[in-house]
Amino acid sequence: MDYRNMNTDRINELRKEWEAEEKIAHIHGWDFSHIHDRYEEEDNLPWDYKKIIEEYLDPDMKLMDFDTGGGEFLLSLGHPYKNTAATEGFPPNVELCKETLLPLGIDFKPCDNESDIPFADSSFDIMINRHGSFDPKEIHRLLKDDGIFITQQVGGKNDRELVEMVLPGTPEPFPELELSIQKRKFEEAGFEVIRGEEVYRPIRFYDVGAFVWFARIIEWEFPGFSVEKCFDRLLEMQEKIDKNGFVEGTIHRYLIVAKK
Repeated sequence: MDYRNMNTDRINELRKEWEAEEKIAHIHGWDFSHIHDRYEEEDNLPWDYKKIIEEYLDPDMKLMDFDTGGGEFLLSLGHPYKNTAATEGFPPNVELCKETLLPLGIDFKPCDNESDIPFADSSFDIMINRHGSFDPKEIHRLLKDDGIFITQQVGGKNDRELVEMVLPGTPEPFPELELSIQKRKFEEAGFEVIRGEEVYRPIRFYDVGAFVWFARIIEWEFPGFSVEKCFDRLLEMQEKIDKNGFVEGTIHRYLIVAKK
């Protein structure tokens, strides 16, 4: 791509737009509404995480969601608050959970260590985790006999084409996050994996500003990313959008349902 054909005024205008997105990149809970309609991902997974949970969940069960984010998904389940617990480790989300979950009677505890969760042995019938950290041995400790763990995860190959566009040669941050490796870890921890699925799907960005915001939020995938550092590569990305209407990468997701 020869972005040098862009005139100076447009390049300067793009730089200002992207720097503005970079400056405001922050997140409340796990809310991507700022770039709604400017990107698309994950609409067609072959499973429905919420429906799978609902297949196993009864009102009298003790449920725990760890790495709950802002608690938005947990609340959408409508589980009795007195039978609901949650953890979160990201400080802004911890404060949000204290404000929203504790007043409802949900047993929320701050926790940023998936291997040391502050609840007693055999506390829960069901534990859930979406896109958070987990340790199969700790989950095994916390679940009752015949307890169920359900997780949907971002795989280690997530967004790799997009990373290569702006930060070529960046190592995968979590290469062990793939179904075959994680399934083995659960089995070694004493679980029966009763469901395991893995999928790759497209992610598209329709403007570079939305990508800049995204890359700053997902900093573990795009380490050291900045508009200044990656400006020439962002201009190349702009050329692709000018030509095709979007740039595309690939998301990596997997699902595990495991029984103690």
